[in-house]
Amino acid sequence: MLLSIVFLLIGFVLLVKGADFFVAGSSATARRLRIPPVVIGLTIVAMGTSLPEASVSVTAGLAGSNEIALSNVIGSNLFNLLVVAGASALIHPFLADRDIVRRDLPVNTVVTAVLLALTLNGMLSRFDGLLLLAGIIIYLFVVVRAALADRKTLPLDDGDDRAPLPIYLCAILIAGGLAMIVLGGDLVVDAACEIARFVGLSETVIGLTIVAIGTSLPELVTSIVAARKGESELALGNVVGSNLFNLLFIMGMSATLSPLAVLRENMFDLGLLLVLTAGVWLLCRLRPKLDRKAGMAGIAIYVLYTIYILVR
Repeated sequence: MLLSIVFLLIGFVLLVKGADFFVAGSSATARRLRIPPVVIGLTIVAMGTSLPEASVSVTAGLAGSNEIALSNVIGSNLFNLLVVAGASALIHPFLADRDIVRRDLPVNTVVTAVLLALTLNGMLSRFDGLLLLAGIIIYLFVVVRAALADRKTLPLDDGDDRAPLPIYLCAILIAGGLAMIVLGGDLVVDAACEIARFVGLSETVIGLTIVAIGTSLPELVTSIVAARKGESELALGNVVGSNLFNLLFIMGMSATLSPLAVLRENMFDLGLLLVLTAGVWLLCRLRPKLDRKAGMAGIAIYVLYTIYILVR
C-alpha cells in the first residue's frame, strides 16, 4: 500500500513536470516559427495542460480499466469547472471573455450533451471515438481560423526579449516531456488500481477523485499563478479549452483504441457535468463578472459532490 502511494505521487510529479516541459518546448518552437501567441495558447498550451489526463485515460483504456479512463475525464472536467475556475475567482474576481461566453461555453455544453447521448447504450464504440476526434479537429480549425483572422491586430512575438531556445533544446524538451507523461500515466493508473483494490474503493471513485485531481494539477497551478498576477480571466479560457480537449480528444482517442464500457454511475456523473457546464454558461451570460461568491459556491459544490461519491 505504502509503495503504491509513493508510485502514485511519483507518477503525478512526472505528469505535471512532463506537461510543463512539453508546453515549454512546443511554445518555444512556435515562437521560432513566428506563430501568433494567441494561437499557441488556444492549441499547444491548452492541449499540453491536458496531456496528463490523456496519458492516464488512454493507458487505462488499453489496460482494460475502463472505469478509470472515463471517470478520470469526468472528474477532471468537474474539478476544472468548479475548483480551478472557482479558486481563480476567489483569488481575483474577473470578467468572462466575450468570445468564450458566446462560442466556447455553448460548444462545451453541446459536446457534453453529445457525449452523454453516446453513452446511453452503455458503450463508447470505436465509431463514437472517431466522431469525437472529428469534433476536436473541427473545433480547432474554427478557433485557429478565427485567431488568424485577427492576426493583423496581434504582435508576432510575445514580448519576451530573451534569446529563443535552440531547436535541439526544444526537441529535447518535447521528447523528454512526452516520455515523462507516458511513464507518469503508467505509474498513476497502476498505483491507483492497487490502492482501490486495497481499500475496497471502486476504480470509478479513484478516477473521479485522486486521479482526476492529480491530472488536473497543471490547470490548477496555471490558473492560480494567473490569478495572483491579476490575470484571472485566463482561467476560464484554460478551463473551457481543457474540458473540450478532454471530452473530444481524450475520450475519442481512448474509445478509438479500445471501446469503453460505461457504467450507470458514469452516466449520472456525466449528466451532472452537463448541468453544471450549462449552469456556468448561463451564469456568465447573466453576470459576466465571476466574483468571490461564485468561486466559493463552485468549490462548495465540488466538496459536496466528493462527499456524495465517497458514500454512494
